Amino acid sequence: MSVAPLTLTTMAALEPRDTGVADDVLSRAVRPDEDGTVLGRAHRALTVGIVSVVLLIAFEATAVGTAMPVAARDLDGVSVYAFAFSGYFTTSLFGMVFAGQLSDRRGPLGALGGGIGAFAAGLLLSGSAQVMWVFILGRAVQGLGGGLVIVALYVVVGRAYPERLRPAIMAAFAACWVVPSVVGPLAAGAVTEHLGWRWVFLGIPVLVVGPLALALPQIRRRASGPVEGTVAPPFDRRRIRLALAISLGAGLLQYAAQDLRPVSALPAAAGLALLVPAVRGLLPHGTWRAARGLPSVVLLRGVAAGSFIAAESFVPLMLVTQRGLSPTLAGFSLAAGGGTWALGSWLQSRTWAEPYRERLMAFGMVLAAAAIAAAPSVLLPAVPAWTVAVAWGFGCFGMGLVISSTSVLLLKLSAPQEAGANSAALQISDGLSNVLLLAVGGAAFAALGGGSVAHATTAAAADGASHPAAFAAVFLPMAAVALLGAWVTTRLHERHP
Repeated sequence: MSVAPLTLTTMAALEPRDTGVADDVLSRAVRPDEDGTVLGRAHRALTVGIVSVVLLIAFEATAVGTAMPVAARDLDGVSVYAFAFSGYFTTSLFGMVFAGQLSDRRGPLGALGGGIGAFAAGLLLSGSAQVMWVFILGRAVQGLGGGLVIVALYVVVGRAYPERLRPAIMAAFAACWVVPSVVGPLAAGAVTEHLGWRWVFLGIPVLVVGPLALALPQIRRRASGPVEGTVAPPFDRRRIRLALAISLGAGLLQYAAQDLRPVSALPAAAGLALLVPAVRGLLPHGTWRAARGLPSVVLLRGVAAGSFIAAESFVPLMLVTQRGLSPTLAGFSLAAGGGTWALGSWLQSRTWAEPYRERLMAFGMVLAAAAIAAAPSVLLPAVPAWTVAVAWGFGCFGMGLVISSTSVLLLKLSAPQEAGANSAALQISDGLSNVLLLAVGGAAFAALGGGSVAHATTAAAADGASHPAAFAAVFLPMAAVALLGAWVTTRLHERHP
């Protein structure tokens, strides 16, 4: 999340020097100064509460990402592997718009509480699934909750924290991925191997109680109701209809991409007919032509998150089926990303970095593109598998610079009463690009025989059972999309005379 989201990416272990970064973000603020830091007396309880929510999302992403290849293989669903990820993002699009409307009108409390409940329900449904399509349905319910939660959190940050503290709280969101990044892949891999993948999904909802108890009372006190001194905007039913259209259209496109028969042109055309006008109505005018200012901030978020998440979704599957790694090692191969993502997010929050924000974001996109392009090199037997870990560490550092910065710029360019709608637009760009790029990558993967890697092992690969071209067809186009994001960073501010 990708808040990655955001959110939304598998993060990982922190090296010793990076532990200081995480500690600095979260603990250097403990001072008697009441308003000077995110952990000062004025904001401490709220910060701990919402960071706990992000901690839950982070643990889910790292744990579930590790167990996903085994779940897909067990349910005979590797051929529709991309649906397990895009199903989440498709329904989250509707959740984002609905949360934006609800938060601007009544405050973020209801969206956050309802979102966490749906998130937990989706995990339970996927964990108890006996066939792949029920598993994907659970992921879709989980995505609805995730869309509600992420926009509500942005509104909380916009309302409850002054502008000078927002980069720090965004950096804190990134830093709280560190512990789940270390524990998540290792614990999920061990549980998957010894107890079964289902317990990875069924065990996570227990973590819901803590974040609810911490966050909701503080949000009720500090950020409930409409913005003070303004009239609550009316509930825009047109935006809700557009949100339904964008979710349904994205789902139809994803379905058509996975079923490459000529008849699939019909759902593809219907999906485009729903998607295009909905996107034009929900995103800022000029987004798709990279108009300067807010439209380019929204576009960059989609380009960055979509390309990186679509590529990362296939990393564990590639390592398990093509290099014979266990689920634990495959998940843990992304270990360097936790610390480097937190480090990149921390750097963008420094005061000295503000004048160089756009240059840092361009540098971050170049690093992400290079990491994605380097990942499929492990398809060559002579290349050690740990190459992915090194490359992904650099890529996550770049994403830390970019994702947190887009959040900061969005809130800076938004009036308080527009924070919900604009945050929803940012997250729609994020989620929609994930769906579309996963659809493209999944179609290429399936067309080149990717569905037959379900039971591949190192020995089978030696006999010709592997399909490295299917994986290369996912990673290389995503690297090109990420490189496009470096150009978009040049258009984040209006030109002044």
